[in-house]
Amino acid sequence: MKKIVATAILILGVLSNLSANSFYHGLKAYNAKDFKKAGTLFTKACDGGDASGCSFLGSMYFNGQGVKQDTFKAVKLYTKACDGGFSIGCSFLGIMYNTGDGVKQDDFKAAKFYSKACDAGNASGCSSLGVMYDNGEGVKQDYFKAVTLHPSG
Repeated sequence: MKKIVATAILILGVLSNLSANSFYHGLKAYNAKDFKKAGTLFTKACDGGDASGCSFLGSMYFNGQGVKQDTFKAVKLYTKACDGGFSIGCSFLGIMYNTGDGVKQDDFKAAKFYSKACDAGNASGCSSLGVMYDNGEGVKQDYFKAVTLHPSG
């Protein structure tokens, strides 16, 4: 039994390292504007459980960079990133639902995703949630929370 557990831990460690490596090289390709290569590497990272890879791949689908623009696929990838703990994915979902860009506009969902991003320490998510509290969009209007979350508001 100990051998099985040790082997499983070793395999997970190797896969995690491969995912991180794929993301790193994907980011280099993305910055060099080699979007086709970046897409392949981010896909590999995402499939390997790297939530940041899912988020970057989602942005590529959202913007049509190196892939055919597909907001439905972007939402799926941002959701996978958000569920995987990558707060930027949550923030991007909040933006999409807040603006209705690629999805049906839904202030309640926007607030939910901004809140999840904010809870994870994402400043953009906190600021956007603060604006929603200021305007009473998707949440009960609360100026104190608005100023706390979005100090410049």
